[in-house]
Amino acid sequence: MKKIASLLFILFIAAHSIFAQSERESDLRFAFVLSPQTSWLKSDHNAVDGNGNLFGYNFGVEMDKFFAKNYAFSTGLTINTTGGKLRYRDGGDFVIGGEEVTLPDNSTIEYRLKYIEIPMSLKLQTSDFQRSSYYGIFGMSGQFNIKTNNGSGKNLSDEVRLFNVGYHFGGGMQYSIGGDAYMKLGVTYNQGITDITKNSGFDDKTVLNRLVFNFGIIF
Repeated sequence: MKKIASLLFILFIAAHSIFAQSERESDLRFAFVLSPQTSWLKSDHNAVDGNGNLFGYNFGVEMDKFFAKNYAFSTGLTINTTGGKLRYRDGGDFVIGGEEVTLPDNSTIEYRLKYIEIPMSLKLQTSDFQRSSYYGIFGMSGQFNIKTNNGSGKNLSDEVRLFNVGYHFGGGMQYSIGGDAYMKLGVTYNQGITDITKNSGFDDKTVLNRLVFNFGIIF
């Protein structure tokens, strides 16, 4: 956790340095994004298995701060609806809907999660060619859980940690639709780093992974 905190601190310092540059050397672009995604959970415990994907979406605003012609620091604020399913081979005790319940062997819990996400990325972008440009990104994301349930409306907040960290990488294209506006299309893979579950009965690490199909309009 200390290594993660240190890396996040370095990224924030880098962002501050970039934003401190003169306007003559920088360029600021905003985008509205609405991105469907598929997500899944993976545990390192031999009695806990991933048992299915969930489809969700990620929407909000992103911002690119260019510090050179083809290089930018990218961040934003989005609402991320995601999750996955876990099968517990040996059952166990869980707090579901505020009540402790004992589940039998081979029970599956569906984790429907909603986060506020703040990505921080380095973006490398080509120059325009026939109204199109191409980009690649790499960075980290911090997520704060704001809602969770088991798919049947029962709260799972006692089973899910508040904060989640992961890294991401991907790429795509931007196509000019007139003036300074561009349509953005891309794919990003997100790999979880920190444990999202906090059940005391399992000494495991469960991470959230996502494949995001990026759609947006850049202004």
